Formats: sequence, structure tokens, C-alpha cells
Amino acid sequence: MAGKARVMVIGSNSFSGSDFIDLLLEKGGYSVAGVSRSPEKGALFLPYKRHNQPDFEFYQLDLNRDMDRLIGVIDSFEPDYVVNFAAQSEVAPSWKNPAQWFQTNAVSMTTLADALKDRKFLKRYVHISSPEVYGTCEGRVREDAPYNPSTPYAASKAAGDLSLFTFVKNFNFPLVMVRSTNVYGARQQLFKIIPRSVIYIKLGKTIELHGGGNSVKSYIHIRDVSRGELAAMERGRTGEIYHLSPDEGIAVKDVVQNICGEMGVDFKDATRIVEERLGQDAAYVIDSSKARKELGWGPHIPYDEGVSGVVDWINNNWGEIQKEPLEYVHKP
Repeated sequence: MAGKARVMVIGSNSFSGSDFIDLLLEKGGYSVAGVSRSPEKGALFLPYKRHNQPDFEFYQLDLNRDMDRLIGVIDSFEPDYVVNFAAQSEVAPSWKNPAQWFQTNAVSMTTLADALKDRKFLKRYVHISSPEVYGTCEGRVREDAPYNPSTPYAASKAAGDLSLFTFVKNFNFPLVMVRSTNVYGARQQLFKIIPRSVIYIKLGKTIELHGGGNSVKSYIHIRDVSRGELAAMERGRTGEIYHLSPDEGIAVKDVVQNICGEMGVDFKDATRIVEERLGQDAAYVIDSSKARKELGWGPHIPYDEGVSGVVDWINNNWGEIQKEPLEYVHKP
């Protein structure tokens, strides 16, 4: 491992964190430590499991309960880069346990930054945020847009983000922040709209469209996002925010209709309209010209190709997927 850049990925069991690790191991030249509060998942959800892994080590640590142990691992590993994907990240459940969302997304993030600000070995801390801090994103929303969160999840992320920037202002903390739009791809959590739609069609279950599926999302393939995060890690400027987004948004109902078409079922028969979610923002369309200009980044994977990849993953792993829970399971 001598001479390799050391990267600690917090939230390594997450969809985004695990794909980022897969990219690092695929490229080579990195020694990677993964941290998650849950036991390491299997290959169905962790793409990096395909690699021979002499350059990867996993630690089961909880940001809310094991901060001292985590700091001990950080001091032993001495990472050049810390990339933090950890979060309570679901919107609707945040209304039921808002304090838990603030504990993870604001309080624990502040505690971690307070410790890391004194670590001279750290070259950059990459924090994965969310465009939900802006509320409804219509037009070309840039990185300096005002915060206007609509849910406890979004408010907790905004609070954590604002706290991190105080360490930049006062201690020159090497923060780079990334906000990407709606990620998707193979190995995503099964309750997310794209994999869930494929699974429900295969099971003959009706897909519910909240508010008719009119809200506009900006779906971007997970590997395109991981490439942007790597560029931000290696070349991002301290104190800067970088947006990662596709060229245009798409309504949720059109996403589902496309999947129905690919799987040969009638959209009207496969769906039904239900009440809109509380605090649902109308659109997420953010401007990513800064990342494209400064980091030389851009999305490469066409939407249709990405969705086909999700369908193939589910078809190829259908036996295993049927044994997994299809709904969100909250972990405090």
C-alpha cells in the first residue's frame, strides 16, 4: 500500500458510497477504508465485492455512538481524503423522527469536523450533501442559491452544511461539498422508484404515483456521480460546492412509463395515483456548469442505458432480490 493515496469512505454500505469505493478499486492507486454503522453487505448491493480487495478494509462504526473509536481509526489510518456519504437520507420518514435526522446529519457531522480540523494529514474532506436544501429547484439553480428546505431531512442537511462551513471560515478546514441530483443504477435500494417499479411489474403489484407522479427529478447514473465525486476529491477547491446533474429533468410518471414500455406492460394498468407526499418539492433541476468547467466533469451514461442496467440487474438476481425487503426499514 506504500505510495497509494489513502481514502476513508464513511457510509461505505450506502448505494453511493459503495459505488465510489468500486470506482477507486477499479482505477487502482488507492488504499481504502470503508466505515458503516451496519455489517458489511453482500455482493448483491456492494459492487466493490467483485474486486480482489487487498487495498480495502471495512470497519463497522456508528457516527452517533462510536465517534471516539472512529477518530481512533482515522488517526491510525491517516487518510489523505475523507469522503462522507453517511446520512439519515430518506425524506418521508424524517417527519416521524426528525430529531434522529438532526442528530446524524447535523450534530454528528459537526462533531466529526471539529476533530478533523486539527488533523494535518488530511488533504481534503468531501461532504456529500443534497439539493433538497434549496427546496423546489426550478430554473437553473446554482451553488450559491439560498437554502429553503421543505422537510426535516432537508433542514437537517442544511444545518449540517452550514456548520461545516464555519470550520472552513475559521480554521481553513479543507472542505469540498458535492450536491448531486437523483442517483439511480443497479444495486440501488429496492424501495427507490426505478428498482421498485421494475420489481412491482415483475410481481404484478400496482405502482403508486404520489401526486400523479408530476414532480420533476433529475436522474443521473451512479457511476457518473462517483466520477464527479472523485474529481471533486482530487481537484476541488477548498470551501467550494459542486453540483452534479444531468442536462434535463424528467417527471416521475414519465420514468415509470418508460420502464413499463421496456417491460412490455400497460402504464395505466400498472399504476395508480395516490396523495402527494408531505413537503414534496415540485422539481429538482440544478445547474452543474461549475463542475463541468472546473473539474472537467460531465455525465456519460444515457438514461435509457442506465435503466436497462437496472432491469438486467434485477432479472439476473431475481431469486436473491425476492428475499429482500421491498420497503424502507428505519434504523435509528
